[in-house]
Amino acid sequence: MVVRPARGATALAAVAALSVTAAACSAPGGSGGGGKGRAASSAVVGIAYEPETLSPLLGYGKDGNSKIFDGLLTHDTDMELKPALAAALPKVSADGRTYTYKLRDGVRFSDGKPFSAKDVVFTYETILDKKTNNASKTELDAVDTVEAKGDDTVVFRLKYPYAPFAERTVLPIAPEHIAGKQDVNTGDFTTRPVGTGPYTLVKWSKGEKLTFKANPRYWGGEPKVRNFTMAIVKDDDVRATRLRSGDLDGAILPPDLAATFKSDGDKKTHAARTFDYRVVTLPTGNKVAGDTAVRRALDIGVDREAMVDSILYGAGKEAYGPVPTDSPWFTEGTERTHDLAKAGKILDDAGWKAGKDGIRARNGVRASFPLWYLTGDKLRQDHALAYASDAKRLGIQIKVESGTWEVIEPRMPKDAVLAGGGSPADPDFDQYTLLKSSLAGDGFNNMAWYDNARVDKALDAARRTDDRDTRKAAYDIVQRELVKNPGYTFLTHIDHLYVVGDRFGDLTTQVEPHDHGLASGPWWNVEKWQPAS
Repeated sequence: MVVRPARGATALAAVAALSVTAAACSAPGGSGGGGKGRAASSAVVGIAYEPETLSPLLGYGKDGNSKIFDGLLTHDTDMELKPALAAALPKVSADGRTYTYKLRDGVRFSDGKPFSAKDVVFTYETILDKKTNNASKTELDAVDTVEAKGDDTVVFRLKYPYAPFAERTVLPIAPEHIAGKQDVNTGDFTTRPVGTGPYTLVKWSKGEKLTFKANPRYWGGEPKVRNFTMAIVKDDDVRATRLRSGDLDGAILPPDLAATFKSDGDKKTHAARTFDYRVVTLPTGNKVAGDTAVRRALDIGVDREAMVDSILYGAGKEAYGPVPTDSPWFTEGTERTHDLAKAGKILDDAGWKAGKDGIRARNGVRASFPLWYLTGDKLRQDHALAYASDAKRLGIQIKVESGTWEVIEPRMPKDAVLAGGGSPADPDFDQYTLLKSSLAGDGFNNMAWYDNARVDKALDAARRTDDRDTRKAAYDIVQRELVKNPGYTFLTHIDHLYVVGDRFGDLTTQVEPHDHGLASGPWWNVEKWQPAS
């Protein structure tokens, strides 16, 4: 998973009421809100981040739930794979290198054109093309060829057995007859997509909202919620205010704000277990943050338990790496105990000596560096401030600053960033783009410019076999190396909290990745919602 706290989240918080249709524009009735006065077939939800693109060829919806598109496969409530555009789960050869998909009959794109195997081949070949600006294409590194066998069968041949390959086929399929006639990186398809999914895009008002309407041609049946809007509200407080006023039917909220709705009888709070973590990047290019002793000292000097209690209100757990402690892929014994005395000794032994003001220095270099977080993100702000406070106790000065991603991204090679990531599908998705040295400086991949030969070798070994024990041993190496030289300080894994009006009945959540809110949350299956009549 790319450590990418949604680069496109540069939208200003919109405080005007959002609507999808004239019916949805009616003013909410009463003070409780929750969509009162809105048409039963309409829903408006508040999310924190905006996508960079709506083209799956550039990475949109690569983990599923894209709403406009479908993949060959999708996930159910329990995150088990099930058929979508494929008629069944793939047939896999004995050597694990050939995957054959039979396609569903009668599927059409929202413009009425038929879907076929050639669209699948086009999608995967285009993503893998060197000219395509898709930062996640390394997740398809195993693919050797994609071949259409008639209109209804697709065969993938892999260079090596890649255990999580079927998980990569939740990737949305683009129509060749439209996307194939444009520049993949700059064409209209990036903002005016056409897919086979349950919804079609009406309008993307950048920085404000994404407006959808039900696709009457959807192979799964036209959704009952016919008009659906995702309001892009970057500021947590504004999002909560709009939910309280009735401008939103639901929203993702940090724990402290979600708690303010407990007494609201018209709304329910839905918690989703996640692999989402918050982490501080420690770029190799910074003379202080890139020093191994400083990294190790911060790793055990930070009070993760206090962050879980005071920032997350218990809605999460301590993080020691990208893999949560309750995952079968977690390496036992890599937990780090909070120990200020030991952290101080690490710095002393490395020659970082405290000055008169308490801040350490070595060879004329002061133990100080900036830490950036995304403006308006309260959880990141609180984590950054707590991290800086813990660091100060060690004699390390961290200057916390906020900005948009346009401000932060150019500074990433030298400045620390309060970032996020996490994917529940497979440890390869979490760790390869986060730690592989060859991806340093590739957009939001390997933001710390981490460079560890043992980690590189283990990452390659883990993705080039489908033997679980071999993979587990490789990921154990990765996690132990992060103890020895942590290029990142992992802080917490966060449960996602959503507050939603109760007019849509019983809703569910999945185990979620970092990219929360956009197509996760209780609206992960909004096409199946049953509005109150």
